[in-house]
Amino acid sequence: MKLFPRLTHVLLLVAIVFLNLAPSCNRQRSETRVLVFTKTLGYRHPSITNGIEAIQKLGQKYNVLVDTTENAARFNEDNLKRYSTVIFLSTTGDVLNHIQQADFERYIQAGGGYVGIHAASDTEYKWPWYNHLAGAYFESHPAIQEAKLYVREANHPATEGLPNPWVRKDEWYDFKAGSLDSTLKVLLDLDESSYQGGKMNGKHPIAWYHEYDGGRAFYTALGHTEESYTEPLFLKHLLGGIRYAIGENLELDYSKARTQRVPEASRFSRTVLSEVFYEPVAMEVFPDGDVVLIERSGALKKYDAQTQSTKVLDSLKVNYKLEDGLLGFVRDPNYEKNHWIYLFYSPPGDSSAQRVSRFVLKDDKLDKASEKVVIEIPVQRKECCHSAGYLNFDDAGNLFISVGDNTNPFFSDGYAPIDGQPGRTPFDARHTSSNTNDLRGKILRIKPEPDGAYSIPEGNLFPKGTPGTRPEIYVMGCRNPYRHAWDPKRKYLYWGDVGPDAVRDSTGRGPRGHDEINQAKKPGYFGWPLFNANNKPYNAYDFATKTSGEPFNPDAPLNLSPNNTGAKQLPPAQKAFIWYPYWNGEDFPLMGFGGRTAMVAPFYDSSRYKNSAVALPDYFDDKVMTYEWMRGKFYLVELDEKGDFYEMEPVFEQFEFANPIDAEWGPDGSLYVLEYGKSWNTENLDARIVKIGYNAGNRAPIAAITTDKATGALPLSVKFSGSTSLDYDKDEVLSYRWSFPDGTTQTGKDVSFIFDKAGVYTVSLEVTDAEGGKSTTRTEVLAGNEAPQITWNVENRTFYWENKPVTYQVSVTDREDGAVNPELVSIYKTFVPMGFDLTTVGQGHQQQKDLVSAVQLIEKSNCLSCHKVQEAAVGPSYMQVSERYKSGKNMPQYLARKIQTGSRGVWGQQQM
Repeated sequence: MKLFPRLTHVLLLVAIVFLNLAPSCNRQRSETRVLVFTKTLGYRHPSITNGIEAIQKLGQKYNVLVDTTENAARFNEDNLKRYSTVIFLSTTGDVLNHIQQADFERYIQAGGGYVGIHAASDTEYKWPWYNHLAGAYFESHPAIQEAKLYVREANHPATEGLPNPWVRKDEWYDFKAGSLDSTLKVLLDLDESSYQGGKMNGKHPIAWYHEYDGGRAFYTALGHTEESYTEPLFLKHLLGGIRYAIGENLELDYSKARTQRVPEASRFSRTVLSEVFYEPVAMEVFPDGDVVLIERSGALKKYDAQTQSTKVLDSLKVNYKLEDGLLGFVRDPNYEKNHWIYLFYSPPGDSSAQRVSRFVLKDDKLDKASEKVVIEIPVQRKECCHSAGYLNFDDAGNLFISVGDNTNPFFSDGYAPIDGQPGRTPFDARHTSSNTNDLRGKILRIKPEPDGAYSIPEGNLFPKGTPGTRPEIYVMGCRNPYRHAWDPKRKYLYWGDVGPDAVRDSTGRGPRGHDEINQAKKPGYFGWPLFNANNKPYNAYDFATKTSGEPFNPDAPLNLSPNNTGAKQLPPAQKAFIWYPYWNGEDFPLMGFGGRTAMVAPFYDSSRYKNSAVALPDYFDDKVMTYEWMRGKFYLVELDEKGDFYEMEPVFEQFEFANPIDAEWGPDGSLYVLEYGKSWNTENLDARIVKIGYNAGNRAPIAAITTDKATGALPLSVKFSGSTSLDYDKDEVLSYRWSFPDGTTQTGKDVSFIFDKAGVYTVSLEVTDAEGGKSTTRTEVLAGNEAPQITWNVENRTFYWENKPVTYQVSVTDREDGAVNPELVSIYKTFVPMGFDLTTVGQGHQQQKDLVSAVQLIEKSNCLSCHKVQEAAVGPSYMQVSERYKSGKNMPQYLARKIQTGSRGVWGQQQM
């Protein structure tokens, strides 16, 4: 497989007998051109080469242009519109990214064609739209063997003239249950009684066609063997399918495309507004662009957009132990008139409660005397963890309050904390999350009243007066619902729920831990601690005898805890909207791997920002924006017409986020992100407020300088070039203005300058595009000092004998300094082990030493959020771990198992 496959142009198919389709006002193309796509990320069929050659020969015979590629970058709108159809020839795996997927969807919606051959159904399992286009997903196959096929539509170009039955030898695919599209028109059926190993219970389509989403699609599961592509009947079948997909060969009509193009990454900007905070946890962006944030220790701080400075407004005294503190902050919907804000905090002293209070914040002053305690939530403070505390209003003025399960998770092995033994109430989340008569492990919905009290809005989970329930509850069965967002259009509530820590499924305990993004189309019970993820059940478990019982039933869950003060019969458990474990999540693989802290951002409405030059585009409208605090990633989720999950894509991949903990839309339609910083429970230099804006117009070019030399003896003549400068808008004319140390300037892409005096000089380049957009860059030149010349003399450069010395001599000469002190010469030796090649050495000696590999793995993961190299953070430092486990047999293996399975108590209880 070539790394950069060349595009081949071969004449193919013009004497095609086109299908008689409905008349169209589109013009017919002046040429017929097809793209054969052969990228594979799974199994690569040897017959791909034969398939390419066969289609090229058809091209030579029938006078159609054929381009072949494995480069997914060809799937962009400007390139795709050149093609009459696109042929996926035994592609495997996820071959297109989300940007390329969107452009291919638009191509089909504009009237393009698709042909899938054999393993094209073993492609893009995470892209539902492709499932419908191709028609089905591959499941399995038996050994290659002869079988009998029956023609179901004899007058189609792909079956016309084929024998019926048609007996041939191939690899016969079975398809995943439920993946066959309902609109398929079957051309060939496979007779399962004619071969061994079919698994589709006699109903076995093997080739089909249909119109889908504005385009034409043909798929055949035939074509595994190399011999297929010289078999006349198969080539006739394939040629007919291509004919169908091409149709009348009309120009595409992109006015019919529904899928939006993914905004180009280069149009987004990221600006740091303020930084260095001590555990920032929530913020509010005000209409003038000012930002007020809270820190868990109790401080309120304000970033002033006009002065671009940050100051402390005030501080609340809070209980700062465990996970408590100042946790939630939201301004009243009528703040401009009443100046009310609401704070969720843990009052100090003996009060075992969380408190939501209303304050007046006016003229940068927090009036503590104005406090109105809206609601107090009883908690226990003997044991950690899970306080939650987020506040948010819906469009009707109702206040949502998230409350954690207030349960110790460290003595249940990462599974369900359901310890019902006497005296173990803080270790039983059935006492909180699954208790209909307790406010913990819930998201509450109340209506704050002008006098500081609250009322209960209609439509919560339990009507007022229901025995054994609290009417404030909107959703229950939460563990640590850390961020939530209200969809004002659909009236759905979304939130992220931080899940348990088990890394493996257990037969007697239940599933491994998953974080959840949840969607409540209406109030409900979301399962914790009886269920996790998509209602994966935990087992009943006796912590005294360490024996397991039956799994809990999500359809009729019962809370039989001796600590339960509410109803025993719970509402049916609701599945999570999105769920993912630490690693190897098959259901939502886009989430990747790493630590887990699920978050949800507010919904976006571009119509509110029509006059803004930096507002994000309408591509973000009506989509669920989620983000991952530990992983520093943002995602957009598109919903289908029923409001259910449709597909997911990454966003802002070009930016690095240091644990984003809150996100709000600014008054100009830009996205403000509050970054907690990459270390826990401390002041972080990378804790900051950033602003993400969008440029829909002209983008300034990016100036870049290259030189033929950067140092040298006098006189030093240097050639400078601006040819690597980049203009995303591809302006035909860029102007270049160079500024030199002597005050002179030059213009042009390529210039030169002679330095005749020793020194370090700065040369700058300003690049301007046709619309006046400009950028500047600089480079330094060291004149008057030639780099030393190094000469190696090695007796043998091709091999060495083990345990025998290798004789070498190094000579160093310096033009200016003459003799070189040998102590200034350092010699490094790199050993390349068997099986490694020299490319590895050239890439910074990666993986040449265990230490380097370990450091790289640590940096790639988010281990540094909890562990530092030298000093303790949330967990012990790496040096402390090294010291404790420096001796002993098989310590690396022992520590690896502890990391994989988790452990507790070795370093004390930690807020992990």
